[in-house]
Amino acid sequence: MSDNTHGEGRNGNSVPAPRDTGGEVIRVRKGMFGANNGGDTSGYGGLVRTITFPGASSRPYGGWFDEVADELEGALEEQDLLPENAIERTVVDRDELTFHIAREHLVQVARTLRDDPALRFELCTGVSGVHFLGDKGRELHAVYHLRSLTHGRIIRLEVSAPDSDPHIPSLVEVYPTNDWHEREAYDFFGLIFDGHPALTRIMMPDDWQGFPQRKDYPLGGIAVEYKGAQIPAPDQRRSYS
Repeated sequence: MSDNTHGEGRNGNSVPAPRDTGGEVIRVRKGMFGANNGGDTSGYGGLVRTITFPGASSRPYGGWFDEVADELEGALEEQDLLPENAIERTVVDRDELTFHIAREHLVQVARTLRDDPALRFELCTGVSGVHFLGDKGRELHAVYHLRSLTHGRIIRLEVSAPDSDPHIPSLVEVYPTNDWHEREAYDFFGLIFDGHPALTRIMMPDDWQGFPQRKDYPLGGIAVEYKGAQIPAPDQRRSYS
């Protein structure tokens, strides 16, 4: 995440900071995989981990992060869009820069990041879906990784939506390669990308019920035959916790 090296942080330290201090606690997770209905077959049911989001960062962010933030905010102001209305918070964590964007302004922010000569984030390497059951009112997240080939920089955009209204604007018109990535996030997480040219399943059968990578998706499975035997679904196997 620096102009010279991507393997180490701007301070030369690639060791992650502990997540238990500060930030926003959204869940306390128990067991290896968070299973709490007898489906944890790992034997690590006694593990307890606090799931924490890093909080908003304050200036100065350090290095070129301030330059990118200043240029983005200035470019939005020139378009008569108040930066605080578009950028919900800016987070610097593990030497990475993330802008949390209000979903209604996502397309405008992405186009600005692509087209502004001082920013020039020409490439979006895809969108990842995330489902946080404990993040009430914003359970679904879409995470975009943007790369500036011109300036040799990488940033992240993150947008959230509630389970009850899983709509996020499509970025295919800004980054055409997002076409299949958005279909995959829709297929697995149920995120609906408004304006996508053909939002259909890409991995699961067309008539599949539900979205398999959501955290509330049943921990089950389809029985698999192996040399004439039946392998039980994961939630029916022996539990060690």
